[in-house]
Amino acid sequence: MIAPRMKIGIVIDPVHNIKPKKDSSLALMLAAQADGAEIFVVEQDELFIENGSAWGHMQKIEVFDRASDWCRLDDKKTMKLSCLDLVFMRKDPPVDKRFIHTTYVLDQAAAEGVSVVNPPHTLRDFNEKIFAAHFPEFSPPYTIGADFGIFKEFLDLHGKIIMKPLDGMGGDGVFMIEKGDVNFDVIWETLTQRGRYPVIAQRFIEDISAGDKRIIIIDGEAFPYMLVRMPAKGSIRGNLAVSGAYDVRCLSEKDHAISEAVGKKLKSENILFAGIDIIGEYLTEVNITSPTGLREIARESGADPAVLLWQKAVALRLRDCDNTPRDTTSRTVA
Repeated sequence: MIAPRMKIGIVIDPVHNIKPKKDSSLALMLAAQADGAEIFVVEQDELFIENGSAWGHMQKIEVFDRASDWCRLDDKKTMKLSCLDLVFMRKDPPVDKRFIHTTYVLDQAAAEGVSVVNPPHTLRDFNEKIFAAHFPEFSPPYTIGADFGIFKEFLDLHGKIIMKPLDGMGGDGVFMIEKGDVNFDVIWETLTQRGRYPVIAQRFIEDISAGDKRIIIIDGEAFPYMLVRMPAKGSIRGNLAVSGAYDVRCLSEKDHAISEAVGKKLKSENILFAGIDIIGEYLTEVNITSPTGLREIARESGADPAVLLWQKAVALRLRDCDNTPRDTTSRTVA
């Protein structure tokens, strides 16, 4: 790609927790590094605003595509985020107060001319579990709330439901409940903390036995291969963090239809990178915080979505540069 040498930041969970074989942030860093980018990593607690500028205690990183000793880190430097061209928000949920506060720092960075993927306000505005409600024609029946009576009515109507928190990930806190389940009230108490916090319930989709499909959406377009996560025997959760089994397939006609509808909405909100989850023919979630699955798709299909994501991010940056001048005079502070 013909482009200026980019300096990018990745807001990430602790680097030592990364699993190289499956980590999508590493896939992105490998693609960026291959294109000549200089990469810095920073944890959310190392970001701050001072005197009207966004800062971070960042480390330059060099990455390698191998199972161990996969990175080399420089010493930390305190840097203005405005010295970067792009920042990718890759902090995993939960979307809690710390996560929200991080988006405020990234808002400031964006105001100073940095291109941020995905836009910080969208990470606050669009809950991943609720986003599917924008597409009722593709969503399973659902209800969102905290009152026990609402969920009892929903369970009585559908007979078998899934309940899960609104801010979780990786299958955490997901319960399947059947009518007459003696633990229903306990599950409700646990998830809602006795009615204090809303959760979502969806009609149970029997097609989960055939897998939970993750489709990558980049710049409004579906990547041609999808990840199908298979639940372990006797389980209702297809997340890789739970089962580890998966397949990579081409999208079906219905998958394309759902992806096209969701992609248009994502594009209109300037959300560059998302992962949508489909069970059977139903859209269940739209992940815009820290989508995964890039490594698995690339390994099995031979086509690397991380490379496409990087190319689209560079194009975004070049467009932003035409509209927003950026101060690059001060790069580091001791």
